[in-house]
Amino acid sequence: MSIANVMFASGYHQEFCQGFITSRRHALDEYIVILEIEKLSIGDVLKMEWSCLNFEIKKWIRAMKIIVQVYLPSEKRLCKQILGPFGTVYSFCFAEISKTSMFHLLNFGEAIAMGTYTPEKLFRLLDMYEVLSSLAVEVDLLFFEEVSSFIKAEFHKLLTKFGDTVRSTFLTFDNAIATNPSTNKFPGGGVHHLTKYVMNYIMTLCEYGDTLNLLFADESPVHPDIEPDISALTFSPVGRHFQKITATLESNLSNKCRLYKDMALQHIFMMNNIHYIVQKIKSSELSLYFGDAWLRVHTANFQQDARNYERVTWSTALSLLREETGSKASLKTRYTGFIDAFEEVYRTQTGWCVPDVQLREDLQISISQKLVHAYRTFTGKNSANIGDKWIKCNVDDLEHYILDLFEGSPKSLNHHQLKARGLSFRISLP
Repeated sequence: MSIANVMFASGYHQEFCQGFITSRRHALDEYIVILEIEKLSIGDVLKMEWSCLNFEIKKWIRAMKIIVQVYLPSEKRLCKQILGPFGTVYSFCFAEISKTSMFHLLNFGEAIAMGTYTPEKLFRLLDMYEVLSSLAVEVDLLFFEEVSSFIKAEFHKLLTKFGDTVRSTFLTFDNAIATNPSTNKFPGGGVHHLTKYVMNYIMTLCEYGDTLNLLFADESPVHPDIEPDISALTFSPVGRHFQKITATLESNLSNKCRLYKDMALQHIFMMNNIHYIVQKIKSSELSLYFGDAWLRVHTANFQQDARNYERVTWSTALSLLREETGSKASLKTRYTGFIDAFEEVYRTQTGWCVPDVQLREDLQISISQKLVHAYRTFTGKNSANIGDKWIKCNVDDLEHYILDLFEGSPKSLNHHQLKARGLSFRISLP
């Protein structure tokens, strides 16, 4: 500081400031190198592979925090300590020291904000936006003087541009779901990979819920009067977008289910996928964005698909067991008709898949309650007329066979003659 006093008193203030700025700028440049921030042009960034760019973004996030929160405040204190007695010159020197490195960091952000990104890149963009947003107040305090306001202005321009990039990337996600092609049937009617991807995607987005709500805050509220027991997030901008995304997913799944010629498999597919969506929402923070009313409606939807499946698959077979009287010939015909129908269902639907254990068990129990009861009643009253040799399986067998359904492993039931009794079943892999 004594050197500054002497040089300012001797009229060499410009020379001192120039030397001071050069020295401190060099120190800051060296620190940027220590933080492993490379000098990349906008063109270099735009041409970079995402795996490399992702690595550079992580380093940039760390560097922005350290430079703005630690290094520059310390640098400004030093400038004020040495040059404070000479008026606002310290602010000018601080701005000159800071601008090169700050613009270096801001230019990298500018290059990222200029790009066009697929939805899976959104999370890293949100990380960058959140860092900029969290540093905005500190940048305002560092560069509040008029002489350094141009740095603050460039920072806020980048923050605004990043917000636009995040919004546009977020909105492309809904379109990507809507246009996901429906050309190939998903094996076994299980949970489609698109359903898993979308639900895991929006579950991760929950972590950025506050940020996204701010970015979409200009959207008009759909439901301004919120009941006390309903989360405000249900009617928040993000809540509405999440609900729109799942509605688009449901529409796409409806298109995919039509690829199945078997109506029963259509219902299994929709039941599986809607159930998966509901469970993901119920078991996570997403429930706050969807609300109980949405969950009730969609729970009813997959339960209706389960009932529709049972009706399509089993109504004909059950009708053969409902009439308990008739000639021996007609009773035998109805019984063998039921067995043939069951054998065909078994052959087909053991290869279908209900991956959720509880859902699969609930469906098997529901089938068993209807089918086993009807079978027990019919065979119990008509075994004498049908004849023991025609009874191909007992009630316990039937219950066991129902438990093989929806395991995703095709099996078949084939008759073979037993010495001890008439016809029975043998389980064999096809």
